[in-house]
Amino acid sequence: MSKPVRSAQELGRGFPAGFRWGASTSAYQVEGAVAEDGRMPSIWDIRCKTKGKVHNGDTGDVACDHYHRYAEDIALMRDAGLQIYRFSTAWPRILPRGRGAVNPAGLDFYDRIVDATLAAGIEPWLCLYHWDLPQRLEDLGGWTNRDCAFWFADYATVVARRFGDRVKNFVTFNESCVFTIFGYSNDWAAPGVIDRVAHLKATHHVNLAHGLGVDVVRDWVKDVSIGCVHNNQQVIPESETPENRAAASLLDEFWNRAFPDPQNLGHYPPQLAALVEPYVQAGDMARICRPCDFFGLNHYGPIFAKADPKNIWGFGWGSAPEDADKSDMGWPIFPEKFTEELLDLTRRYRLPIYVAENGCNTGDVPDAAGVVNDPKRIVFLSRYVEAMRVAIAQGANVRGYMVWSLLDNFEWGSGYGNRFGIIHVDFETLKRTPKASYGWYRDLIAAHRATA
Repeated sequence: MSKPVRSAQELGRGFPAGFRWGASTSAYQVEGAVAEDGRMPSIWDIRCKTKGKVHNGDTGDVACDHYHRYAEDIALMRDAGLQIYRFSTAWPRILPRGRGAVNPAGLDFYDRIVDATLAAGIEPWLCLYHWDLPQRLEDLGGWTNRDCAFWFADYATVVARRFGDRVKNFVTFNESCVFTIFGYSNDWAAPGVIDRVAHLKATHHVNLAHGLGVDVVRDWVKDVSIGCVHNNQQVIPESETPENRAAASLLDEFWNRAFPDPQNLGHYPPQLAALVEPYVQAGDMARICRPCDFFGLNHYGPIFAKADPKNIWGFGWGSAPEDADKSDMGWPIFPEKFTEELLDLTRRYRLPIYVAENGCNTGDVPDAAGVVNDPKRIVFLSRYVEAMRVAIAQGANVRGYMVWSLLDNFEWGSGYGNRFGIIHVDFETLKRTPKASYGWYRDLIAAHRATA
């Protein structure tokens, strides 16, 4: 990667007043305490215990132990000057069986998170679903069961009623495209089903759950701001063959349009509309397309697509050009595509955009003095923040940015093999060590706040 375009101080001074900076985590990736205080298993607890599904047999049983160490983590956020903390509540911690009896200890834990975040001068952004469906609901069909949308609405009601007096920013779902594609057509994520009908049903029922969730949260939370977080990345054919172009076109609909289009425009994209039509009931599209206050964007880099006859839909993940910059896990790095994506989303959906995830995996280890230098991450962040600044200058309506992630954490199928955090976590001792990128981000935020 090339050197940073600008220093943290220069970049920070280049953003408009009112722009907000933060970081994101998710419950299963950081909390641990999977069997404490009444929590019952999620689909990811089960997947982690299934041989061969997660690198090195890793699990989220302990993760970062955020359940017990949240105060330390929030203090680190405060010291960095963060203004937003996006976290998720764990459905199986609040409703251990997915429905029915509420777990008071689970609600109490998130009370502590919310109160500590506010006391630190940080705005809590609560995400209702970050992939951890209660296993009891999966036993009833999970997202392939239409009833799951209504179970989600009941869960959202419990959360909104409890925290809506203090939390004013809500997210319904994180990256619905990822957990549906990877969970129902690739077996790369829980629940590990490979079935076209299941994938289509899950897609539609998650959309329905989003719409129902928006309505119940609005009912219970005064002056709420609510939206959904989508993973949007340009899909580019690996090479210009008819087969690869067709694969890229369909993957683009599943990845980039399957959720934002029905939720914000009231219809599915054309190829997907024909596929999902048998599962759409009268009135569904109106229940899905509810007014949102912002568009949450997770973005890392473009996807290079190719035809893959082994995939149930015929699309697969191709390779970026050999000379392209890549992260340590091989993801392509194209900051200019981030600029294009922000401009395209502003035009298409006409909503304020909050970047809810952006970051880079690098192999970070403390040196002999205990210092964690991560220059690759600093270069990545500087290039992408600059790309975001350029997009804003060209008219993109971007209001905030959250780095992924606050902490090195459990990264789903790759276990603890990939580190995205600006804070290093020793997974043996659970010691936290701010990395050089943490200092870079702190300086960026301080420079912006000094000029805002």
